[in-house]
Amino acid sequence: MPRRLIDASVMEVFWRLRGAGVSYPVAADRAGIARSTGRGALIARGGVRPRPPRPGSGRFLSFAEREEIALRLAAGLSPAVIARGLGRHRSTITREIARHRRAHDARLDYRASRAQWRAEHNARRPKPAKLVVNAELRERVQAMLGDRWSPEQIAATLRAEFADRPEMHVSHETIYQSLYVQSRGALRRELTACLRTGRAIRRPKRRTDERRGQIPDMVMISQRPAEVEDRAVPGHWEGDLIIGRNSASAIGTLVERATRYVMLLHLPDDHGAAT
Repeated sequence: MPRRLIDASVMEVFWRLRGAGVSYPVAADRAGIARSTGRGALIARGGVRPRPPRPGSGRFLSFAEREEIALRLAAGLSPAVIARGLGRHRSTITREIARHRRAHDARLDYRASRAQWRAEHNARRPKPAKLVVNAELRERVQAMLGDRWSPEQIAATLRAEFADRPEMHVSHETIYQSLYVQSRGALRRELTACLRTGRAIRRPKRRTDERRGQIPDMVMISQRPAEVEDRAVPGHWEGDLIIGRNSASAIGTLVERATRYVMLLHLPDDHGAAT
C-alpha cells in the first residue's frame, strides 16, 4: 500500500510544537498526524527541525529578468544600460553575465535558461556538509569526539590551531547537525554516545513540563509588604547568594533594608538549601 504523503504545513506544525518543548506524541496529535509518523520524523532528523524552504526574493534575479538580459545583450546593449532598464545595480548585471557566460564570448553566449538552471542548482539546500567534503577535518573531529571533547571545545581548538587555514574551521552547531542528522552523511551516528549528554536524538532546550529553576511555594518579591518596600521599619533582611567560578566557592549576603547593614556569610563546603 503506498505511503500517504504528509502536507509540509502539517509537519511544520509538528516541528513548531516540538521546538516549544511539547512531547512528540502530543505534538503529533495536535498536528493531526499519526504518532508513528512523528516518531519516524524525529528519528530520521535526529530531533533537528528541518529548515523551511526559502521563499522567493526580489534580491535575486528572476527568469524573466535573465531573459531580458539575454535579449538586450544580443541587441548590443551594455551592462550599464541593461541595469538601468531593469532597475538593477550595474554590478549585479556585470556579475550575472560573468558568472554564466562562456569564456569565448560574453555577449552572444549568455543563455537565460542555462543561467537560471545554474542559479537554482547553486541555491539548493542543504548543501554538502563541510565535514563531508573535507576528509582531513572530518577525521580530526571524529578523533576529538572519541576523546570526549565537546563540540564547543573542538570548534575553539581547531580555530586556534589552524588560524591560517579556514577550511579547517567548523562551528559547534555544524558538528551537532552532522551527528544528529544522518542524511548529511558526515559523522558516524555512534559518536553521539561520546557527547556528554549521550543522546541519539536532539531535544528542545526547554520543555513545557520542565520545573527547572522553580522554587516550591515561592513568594514573588512584588508581594512583600509595603513596610518592607519603603524601608521605614528596621528588622527586615534581604538575602542573596554570590557563587564563584565553576561553583567552587560561595558567599551568602544579608542586608538589613532600613540601615543597609551588610553581613557576609562564608560558605566553605556547599551552598545548598540546608546550609
